[in-house]
Amino acid sequence: MTERRDMEKKWSKEKYLVMYHSQAHYEKIREALKGDCTPVQLDQLINEAKQTPPTAGSRTNAFQHMWGYFKKTATPEEREEYSRLQQNGSGQNERERLAFIRSLAEKYNVQYLLDSTVLR
Repeated sequence: MTERRDMEKKWSKEKYLVMYHSQAHYEKIREALKGDCTPVQLDQLINEAKQTPPTAGSRTNAFQHMWGYFKKTATPEEREEYSRLQQNGSGQNERERLAFIRSLAEKYNVQYLLDSTVLR
C-alpha cells in the first residue's frame, strides 16, 4: 500500500470522530489531504481534533452525518428513535446516540461506519 492510500484509510476510520470533536479540524484535514499532507501532519491534526472538547453542535453534526447512511432504509420505529435522540441531544445522551448508530450499522451492515473509531 502506498503512503497516500494508508493516509486515506486512516482518515476514513477517523473522520467521524474528528467531526464529532471539531468541525474546524475536519475541514482543515480535508484541505490538508488535498495538498501535500504527510502522515505525521495527518496524525498531528487528528490528535489535535481529539483533544478538542466536543460541542453540542459538533456532536449533533456527526450524528446527523452518520444517520444519513440509514435515513432512506430505516423503519418508522428507527426514524422515531432518531427523532427522539436528536431532540434530546445532550451530553448525557451521547452514549445512547452512538449506540443507536452502531446498532443500525450492524443491522444494515454498513462496514464504513463499523470501522469508524467514533463507534468504538
